[in-house]
Amino acid sequence: MKRIAVLASGRGSNFQAILDALSVGKINGEIVALLTDNRDAYAIQRADTAGIPAIVLNYKDYDSKEAYERDLLTAMQDVEADLFVCAGYMRIIGSEIAREFAGKMINIHPALLPAFSGLHGQRQAIQYGVKIAGCTVHFVDEGLDSGPIILQKAVEVLDDDDEDSLSGRILEQEHLAYPEAVALFCADRLQVCGRRVRILPEANNQ
Repeated sequence: MKRIAVLASGRGSNFQAILDALSVGKINGEIVALLTDNRDAYAIQRADTAGIPAIVLNYKDYDSKEAYERDLLTAMQDVEADLFVCAGYMRIIGSEIAREFAGKMINIHPALLPAFSGLHGQRQAIQYGVKIAGCTVHFVDEGLDSGPIILQKAVEVLDDDDEDSLSGRILEQEHLAYPEAVALFCADRLQVCGRRVRILPEANNQ
């Protein structure tokens, strides 16, 4: 059983989706900690409800990003998780942390990467006029939304869509994609080959 830690900054709806999948046995793991940079994050309440310890490193209390990331790195090392899941974590992961947990940290982005990386992927999709949008689960590396792609889910962009309506439909797919990706990791079914991630077949139980 894999040890999972979640990083979140806000409401934590993807955190909840993973919790729900765990509760019905879809993931062979357990969430051992929530780490958050925001003492007011609603994700903390979700963690409390689930009996999961929350580690709060309030970003505004730090004098510099470097100081914050030093404490975050130490906290992540102390948690000793097999997998770190960025679920609405709104800070760019620093290079030292990305290197330390290479292959052990994943993120979800509301666009079909490599298109529309960075902030407001849904808004970028609307502005660009694409016909298909969606979400991407990927490993975290030292770049911006640039790590190897684990899986993607697509939605049609409707003629009358605005950022909010498209975001809502993409979020529904995020809540499916993220637990699926976490389950694959916890089942040791992800094999990274350069930029490509191969999903291995299920092991035969004999």
